[in-house]
Amino acid sequence: MKKVALITGGSRGIGLGIARELATNGFDIAVNGVREESAVGGVLEELQKTGAQVIYCQGNLASSSDRKAMIEKVSNTFGRLNVLVNNAGIAPRERRDILEATEESFDEVLSTNLKGSYFLTQLAANWMIAQKKSNADFEGCIINVSSISATVASVNRGEYCISKAGISMATQLFAVRLGEFNIPVYEVRPGVIATDMTSGVKEKYDKMIREGLCVTSRWGLPEDVGKAVASLAVGNFPYSTGQVIMVDGGLTVPRL
Repeated sequence: MKKVALITGGSRGIGLGIARELATNGFDIAVNGVREESAVGGVLEELQKTGAQVIYCQGNLASSSDRKAMIEKVSNTFGRLNVLVNNAGIAPRERRDILEATEESFDEVLSTNLKGSYFLTQLAANWMIAQKKSNADFEGCIINVSSISATVASVNRGEYCISKAGISMATQLFAVRLGEFNIPVYEVRPGVIATDMTSGVKEKYDKMIREGLCVTSRWGLPEDVGKAVASLAVGNFPYSTGQVIMVDGGLTVPRL
């Protein structure tokens, strides 16, 4: 029986890169996104061609009822959940200096990036615990996709940085709480990745990368993150719970 992975924000960008890698590694896939299912039909068909059973769980992470509906759909379709990948995230609608940023932007970003992921993890974790109790051979894990912004300060998008720093602590909290059930929790921390979210600052980062921003002198790709997530999901790091996997091309390596 195949393992099942739920990937939030899995219909584009980093999330799609993760979905592709998990599908090719033998997982059945539940993709979450906010768009109508008709808008992601091509993506779902692509994933199905790997041999995976694929479903779409439309929903907004910031909504408690939507989070519950996602889990219910996975349960009704597959009857199990082995891997939750908390990938969905939004940037501020407008980048503003922290001296001018609005409460509305702060609330919007944290409701999705931090609160939504935190409480979806709570739902998934309780289900995984129940599965473990009913089947000692059950294997599950939770993987949080954060960002180098968890530790690298960007004063024109403070709400985003704080949301990702919160995800880092949530990783440690759930790792500790789920340790007794042998359900590891990981954080994957991408750097500058070529996605829709970064397309608006492409020229800026093209120049910075040329000038040595990263040790590996290129943009990161969604599949770079996907490969790291897949390695965790298949169980290659069973003794590393609560840890951070950097996928940043060496950007955060201190250099002189």
